[in-house]
Amino acid sequence: MAVAVKICGLTDAKAITTAVDAGVNFIGLVFFRRSPRFVSIECAVDLISGVPRAVTTVGLFVDPTDSQIEKTLKVIRLGVLQLHGKETPARVAAIRKKFNVPVMKAIGVATRADVLGASDYQSVADWLLFDAKPVAAATRPGGNATAFEWPLMKTYQGSLPWMLAGGLTAKNVADAVKASGARVVDVSSGVETQPGRKSPAKIRAFIKAVRAIPG
Repeated sequence: MAVAVKICGLTDAKAITTAVDAGVNFIGLVFFRRSPRFVSIECAVDLISGVPRAVTTVGLFVDPTDSQIEKTLKVIRLGVLQLHGKETPARVAAIRKKFNVPVMKAIGVATRADVLGASDYQSVADWLLFDAKPVAAATRPGGNATAFEWPLMKTYQGSLPWMLAGGLTAKNVADAVKASGARVVDVSSGVETQPGRKSPAKIRAFIKAVRAIPG
């Protein structure tokens, strides 16, 4: 089975078109205002207007209120709600039940215990995303261009599908997949020229590198 690709933090139409044309499986829009990749609801509507239904649009939220999610879903078709904050299992379950949209919970990883802790979300989420745990001084919970020790994912025993994120690039993604066993990879900073500005050339190179990974 081929490794699937999610490109997160897309902010312009050219990058999205490039990703879709290159065969991306998931695109991510960031609705967290403190991120350099933040897009407004109005901007997001335009950005995804031409995205085919075969590509899943993921909306990234950080400790969102119900109102924030509701306002977004009223005007944007999202295939997955990505929760990248400190949402508890109970909060994840409540969001999933209220909005009836698949939910992906991001898990910050620094140690084996972090991977094992993901079991708390097994019954309340549809996906997990394992990202490098941010340092204490970080201003955002993800998109910090840092990786964790990929072999730690070999300790994951859960049944939920999951994505690998954190410091991935076209040059290291094959090693990351081999070391972690990931079947879906999520990239943001690794296809940028600067935070929030995606490079079409880097997007194409990343997806090409993933497609070259043996199934």
